[in-house]
Amino acid sequence: MREVVFDTETTGREAEGGDRIVEIGCVELISLSPGETLQRYVNPAGRDIPDEVVRVHGLTNAFLSNKPLFKDPDVVDRLMAFFGDSPIVAHNAEFDRKFLNAELVRLGRAPLPQDRFIDTLAIARKKFPGASNSLDALSRRFQLDKAGFDLGDRKGPGGHGALKDARMLAEIYLELRGGREQRLALEAEEEDNPEDAAGVKFEPIVRRERRLRALPPRLTQAEAEAHAALVAKLGDGALWKRYEG
Repeated sequence: MREVVFDTETTGREAEGGDRIVEIGCVELISLSPGETLQRYVNPAGRDIPDEVVRVHGLTNAFLSNKPLFKDPDVVDRLMAFFGDSPIVAHNAEFDRKFLNAELVRLGRAPLPQDRFIDTLAIARKKFPGASNSLDALSRRFQLDKAGFDLGDRKGPGGHGALKDARMLAEIYLELRGGREQRLALEAEEEDNPEDAAGVKFEPIVRRERRLRALPPRLTQAEAEAHAALVAKLGDGALWKRYEG
């Protein structure tokens, strides 16, 4: 099963108020295992980025000034091709969906429906009611530092990033779905399919019944005598002595 984990960085929090996307990050999941990634910085088309927002993701207008606009085929077309028809996983998905759809509508493209998105924040709130379920809180809960993520770095300026957050969310989503056991279960289901990705069909393994009678020994009399003579030379402590008779 293919899914795409998606995250954005923006100029602010108001998609309807004209805030724009400045970074997109995607991680492909195949049966919950990370695969290919996609990351693009996006010129916000003259929209200023407030200092408090720059402190979050570290992206300034100066840095983004020579980056492509969202309408550039290398951004929008590449993103939509990466999505394909796969479900899209996001944390607080409606936030990212609104920003993405605002960009698509500006280009005269159809917005993505809500049912395309899987909201990990909603899943976490159901699983851990009353607890903090921010991306950072879940990262600490699931000890993503042991998976190589620098959780302390996120507290500093520019500690957030769309691809960085998407990679973290991919691990969190795995844990919310049941952890490594769930991944193994999904992989086992795929292995049960008797056809590989190249269309090669495999014959199912047929388990044969145990023989009612043992086959007659193929050892000749001369070979048996030679073996007995060898064992006799090994002495009473020889391992073969334990299995005689």
